[in-house]
Amino acid sequence: MLDSSLMQLMWLASPALPVGGFSYSECLESAVDTVRAATEADASAWLVDQLHLSLSRSDLPAVAQAITAWRADDHARIATLNAWVLQTRESSELRAQSEQMGRSLLDWLRNHTTATPAQIAVLAAQQPTYPIAFALAASSTGAPPRDCLLAYVFGWAENMTQAAIKSVPLGQSAGQRILSALTAEIPAAIVHALTLTDETRQAFSPMLAILSAQHETQYSRLFRS
Repeated sequence: MLDSSLMQLMWLASPALPVGGFSYSECLESAVDTVRAATEADASAWLVDQLHLSLSRSDLPAVAQAITAWRADDHARIATLNAWVLQTRESSELRAQSEQMGRSLLDWLRNHTTATPAQIAVLAAQQPTYPIAFALAASSTGAPPRDCLLAYVFGWAENMTQAAIKSVPLGQSAGQRILSALTAEIPAAIVHALTLTDETRQAFSPMLAILSAQHETQYSRLFRS
């Protein structure tokens, strides 16, 4: 991979990317509140499960397939994948997260040369979700889909680690151990994601949906989801 491609993927994976990922815990805060992930070990196991049971089955294959579609200018395929992502958000908080981060990344794309005006227009014509907007940003790097997914999921892992540090709460060393555990599992999650098709891609995480609904009325919270 070219140095320029690698640096672009590092940029997209960075917590400094202004899409607001730091403000979401993706139900981890609810899991802590209900004593499902109230220790370092439990939070680490929770996030590893979320990686394999949720991301690798839904968002990661959708991102990979959208990268291929963006590079082929298959706009109908992009619309189909974006609609599927929206349909998989089972609570108002999870949908709002995907939409807000998608809009923020669209605004970022408008101020860079990463995407063409025509591609931006295609994305803006629908309610852009974060996975599909990220796929557009990553598609111009020229990197293989696997490397693009590494950037996507590592950015997620860093945000979730910070959410664990704040909500459990934990120290920085514990956070590094959680991130290390996630990093060790990421390659296998991506290998699985790249094998999935429209027929085998799925989004079935009922406990996440339940905890997300509970989070909407949680008495005290730090995060938006």
